[in-house]
Amino acid sequence: MRALFDLTAAYEPTTAQRRDPVPPVEAVLFDFSNTLFHMVDTADWLHAVGGATDREIPVDGTLDELAAAAALPEVAAAQQGRDLSDDAHREAMRAWFSRVRVLRGVEDTAVDLLRGADAWVPYPDTGTVLTALAGRGVRVGVVSDIGWDIRVHARAAGVEHLVGTWVLSCELGVEKPDPAMFTTACTALGADPRATLMVGDNPARDGGAVAVGCRVFLLPSEFRLGERGLGAVLSLLG
Repeated sequence: MRALFDLTAAYEPTTAQRRDPVPPVEAVLFDFSNTLFHMVDTADWLHAVGGATDREIPVDGTLDELAAAAALPEVAAAQQGRDLSDDAHREAMRAWFSRVRVLRGVEDTAVDLLRGADAWVPYPDTGTVLTALAGRGVRVGVVSDIGWDIRVHARAAGVEHLVGTWVLSCELGVEKPDPAMFTTACTALGADPRATLMVGDNPARDGGAVAVGCRVFLLPSEFRLGERGLGAVLSLLG
């Protein structure tokens, strides 16, 4: 059976699969940034850079400069593809930070502290939900567009052992919504994409998981300080 108006997909379910009930969720893939973890307050990062470089960094003025520099055409262009490799990410950050007066000349230190183990912290509900999934025997993966090895942050937070696989754009060489990001994670977990849930906050990138057969749960695109709303994931499992 064929539908007149086919949906775009990178997989082809069998006729039996089309008729059968949708399989229960057996695995959950999570985005990392602003889904499981968030960066510490920018002011704290700037204070750390100032302490490491013996520079006086006025927070308010520097925040304004960072925003203005990010809007420069050449800086925006430098961010394209920044998460495809460690080097690409570092070069993109250098292009940005070099346009900020107090960061000029200490760009690499600023990048190193941006990637520091304690520079990214889990939301209050991250550990609870990951632990609950482990208790239910649900396999968990992280699928992230990121320019460095973020396992260091999960290790520092004591949750690395709760994640079965890490699929990072800087290691795979492609970014979401490329199907390879999601299929690689499912294969590593031994999970059928049709029995897998992708959780993130970016419709264009994380939503791409539907093309390989996954279901998708999208969180509001807002910077949260309290719980992220991850508890809803447990409700979706039944």
